[in-house]
Amino acid sequence: MPRTSLSEGGLAAFRSRVIDAATALFAGTGYDGVTMRAIANEVGCSPMTPYRYFRDKDEIFAEVAAAAYRRFANAQADSITNIEDPGEKLTALGIAYVRFALIEPDAYRVMFELTQSLPADHAELQAQAHRASMIMRDTVAAAVDAGVIQADPETAFHILWAGLHGVISLHLAGKLQFGRTVDELIPAMMMNARAGLSGHNEDDSE
Repeated sequence: MPRTSLSEGGLAAFRSRVIDAATALFAGTGYDGVTMRAIANEVGCSPMTPYRYFRDKDEIFAEVAAAAYRRFANAQADSITNIEDPGEKLTALGIAYVRFALIEPDAYRVMFELTQSLPADHAELQAQAHRASMIMRDTVAAAVDAGVIQADPETAFHILWAGLHGVISLHLAGKLQFGRTVDELIPAMMMNARAGLSGHNEDDSE
C-alpha cells in the first residue's frame, strides 16, 4: 500500500512537532546526544518518518535554531515597538531579552549554549540570527547617537550582551543563590551599565 503524503497543513504541523521535540532534545543533551531515532520517539512516529520531511539531523538542527532566533528577534522587536526614548528602549530590550530566556529556556540554550556551530549554509537561520543580533546593536547605536551612553557602539553592545547572558546563565543553572533574583538584577544591571557606559560619575555633576 503506497504511503500517503501529508497535506500542506499536515506537513507544516508535522515539521513543527519535530522542531519542538528536537529543541528540547538538543537543549537537554547537546547536539551529539540527539539521534533521529530519539526525535522520532519524541514525536511518536517510526524512526524513518522524519527522513521523509528533513534531509538529516543537521537540517533539523538548522530549522530548530532558525525558529528559535525568529521568535527571539520577534520578542525583542515587539518590546520596543512603541518606545521612542533611546534609554527606555534599551532598558525594555534588556528586559525582553531576559524574559524570552525565562519563557523559552530550551530555545535560548540552543542559540547560545550549545558548542555545535550553527550551519553557515542555511539562509533562513543566518538571516534570523543576524536580525536578532542587529536589533540590540541598532538600539545600542541609537543610544550612543542620542548621548544616553558614551562608548564605542560595538563595545557597548558586547558589554550589555555579556551582562545579560551572564545573569541568564546563572539563573538557568540555579546559581543565583545569594539573595537577588533575576527580576531584581536585570533593571539594576541595565541602569548601572548605562551609567557606566555614559562616562559620567557623581564628581561630574559637582
